[in-house]
Amino acid sequence: MKTTEIAIIGAGPAGLSCAVEAAKAGAKVTLLDENLKPGGQLFKQIHKFFGSREHQAGTRGFRIGEQLLKETEELGVEVLLNAAVYGIYENKTLAYVKDGKDHALRAERIVIAAGASENALAFPGCTLPGVMGAGAAQTMINVHRVLPGKKILMVGSGNVGLIVSYQLMQAGAEVKALIEAAPQIGGYGVHAAKIRRAGVPIYVSTTIKEALGTEAVEGVVIHSLDEKWQPIPGTERTLDVDTICLAVGLSPLTELAWMAGCEFTFIPPLGGHVPIHDENMETTLPGIYVAGDITGVEEASSAMEEGRLAGVASAESLGYYDKDTAKRLKDEIWQRLNSLRTGPFGEGRFKAKIKQLQARRQLA
Repeated sequence: MKTTEIAIIGAGPAGLSCAVEAAKAGAKVTLLDENLKPGGQLFKQIHKFFGSREHQAGTRGFRIGEQLLKETEELGVEVLLNAAVYGIYENKTLAYVKDGKDHALRAERIVIAAGASENALAFPGCTLPGVMGAGAAQTMINVHRVLPGKKILMVGSGNVGLIVSYQLMQAGAEVKALIEAAPQIGGYGVHAAKIRRAGVPIYVSTTIKEALGTEAVEGVVIHSLDEKWQPIPGTERTLDVDTICLAVGLSPLTELAWMAGCEFTFIPPLGGHVPIHDENMETTLPGIYVAGDITGVEEASSAMEEGRLAGVASAESLGYYDKDTAKRLKDEIWQRLNSLRTGPFGEGRFKAKIKQLQARRQLA
């Protein structure tokens, strides 16, 4: 059976960052990802990151991904692509499928950085071709260079909906409107201002009544909502669109952590049920760590910091860092993480993460 010291599931922002930190310390690292290319959401992000210089503000997401990939290559990280992990069994043994064949990998430590999946929205016609997640549309235009449609309705005004709307326009599509069920825009004002300046109307307290079409999306009916989130009769309007993009949140991909036997807690601001972990990102199962959106949906910058934290902690547990060095590195990472969880958008995530850590202490 193939063996490694640290197996990392998921080669997105968290997984790549984890691999770099653990390999820097000298650990033997194997990184597995079900996709044909590593990088996760980073390679969909052609926009410049926000924040501070230490979080690479002003750098485009795909450039950050390129740098992380370069580091993993230079550090000798083993990267297994097209490798879908489908089970975590006794003695930290992973089962995965690669190129149509089953394989097993035994690790001394496991880091689950599986990310999150896009949420769906139920409405008449939601299964028609042309209804898709905003992340899927972003992958099509920025990775595969394929325009998903010519006339777009974007549903959801968080940062994903706002940013992808602008990128769709850059790719040549016409965004007919952006709608938001809540009474206010959910994302940063700077992103909303960019698409408004481009002439895209943003309708709040508005949702989809139905998608029109037989073989594919041919239009959409939207209507307004009252303060109790109920449709207001007579407010229906029809938009001429061929594509409906849904940016209505993400849910952590927690199946492998459930299967392994990790204990969970329910925290709605983090996406629902999330695995309990301590300050080292270690779950209730010794030697199994989590990082990134599986621990609660945040931004790529936070996922990378959690990945670094899990990388340092897992390498320390194998003796690759002395206690003082590991503490210094982890304190620096926590300082950067906490700085990302400030302000009107970050404060809720900070409180939710504190609740997650408290759940772990209560079990100790």
